[in-house]
Amino acid sequence: MRIDIITCLPSLLESPFSHSILKRAQEKGLVEVVVHDLRDYAVNKHKQVDDYAYGGGAGMVLMIEPIVRCIRQLQENTSYDEIIYMSPDGERLDQPIANQLSLKRNLILLCGHYKGVDERVREHFVTREISIGDYVLSGGELAAAVLADSIIRLLPGVLSDETSALSDSFQDNLIAPPVFTRPSDFEGMKVPDVLLSGHEQRIDDWRHEQSMKRTAERRPGLLDD
Repeated sequence: MRIDIITCLPSLLESPFSHSILKRAQEKGLVEVVVHDLRDYAVNKHKQVDDYAYGGGAGMVLMIEPIVRCIRQLQENTSYDEIIYMSPDGERLDQPIANQLSLKRNLILLCGHYKGVDERVREHFVTREISIGDYVLSGGELAAAVLADSIIRLLPGVLSDETSALSDSFQDNLIAPPVFTRPSDFEGMKVPDVLLSGHEQRIDDWRHEQSMKRTAERRPGLLDD
């Protein structure tokens, strides 16, 4: 898989892809993440990529020209399945969307900033808009990192235990059950006996029961779905 991220602040994306699972996935050659500085496609020598909004109002808007220049240059060498704009009014990211996108080959993630991007970009070039929640961030970079993380960890070979991603919260519309590790008794706080029993079926039944209980208590809407 290849993920290209377009941003006017590429330094914000250095850390998320330089550590842990995302770093190892790139080192293994399972995914290629390329961050593109929108200012490399600026309209003038001053590296301008934003301008005032027509009609007035506070805040700057990312211009159509630099964005389209970058997209078109990328498309010269690669065919993209989706051009995704990270937007607070996009469809809400959930596990099924992450699962679906993990099956794609090539993605572009476009990060907005300031007051967003020229609407013509969204109308004519973006194929999908995704939000990570009903709130506003300073830019789309952190949202793009969240989306990329949710996708990359699902790729075959990324996680050391292939079943790990399949047992995550939301994969079966349930919240994951509680987990414990050593010691089995800490200051009188004990691990449930069933987890120490070695009886696989009883452990699976307990985990499912706990997932159902936790989901009903914390996210009952998931059970309706």
